[in-house]
Amino acid sequence: MPSTHLSLHYHVVFSTKNREPRLAPTARKRVHEYIGGIIRSMNGTAHAVGGTGDHIHIAAGLRATHCLADVMREIKSESSRWIHEELRQAGFTWQEGYGAFTFAAPDLESVRSYVLNQEEHHRVKTFQEEYKAMLQRGMVEYDERYLW
Repeated sequence: MPSTHLSLHYHVVFSTKNREPRLAPTARKRVHEYIGGIIRSMNGTAHAVGGTGDHIHIAAGLRATHCLADVMREIKSESSRWIHEELRQAGFTWQEGYGAFTFAAPDLESVRSYVLNQEEHHRVKTFQEEYKAMLQRGMVEYDERYLW
């Protein structure tokens, strides 16, 4: 084949340090937009960024040249720096780990809707319930002692 064609879509989830609700409702939209900008600056596609006061969901398309760990390091470090400087939240930090799950292009609209409607979603399901369900659906083995 003379050229390469890819469809690499990720649903990523990560939380604030100790899952503290550090992202005020008035600041969330700005944080989500900034994270989308980081992804675009890396030549990725930010399909959707959403979340609540204590965690973020991202639906993104990445290139073959992207290393997910490098993308996540850039998103977390740049957004944390911006939150310190722009939102003046001294001591803000993200939790060290993250969850990342691939999804097929035909599922993009349902994943986008899920990411953008986190506030509504968490009225009936906790973050812990949500994340465990994602791990199980993704067939990811885990030890509950190390989840939180």
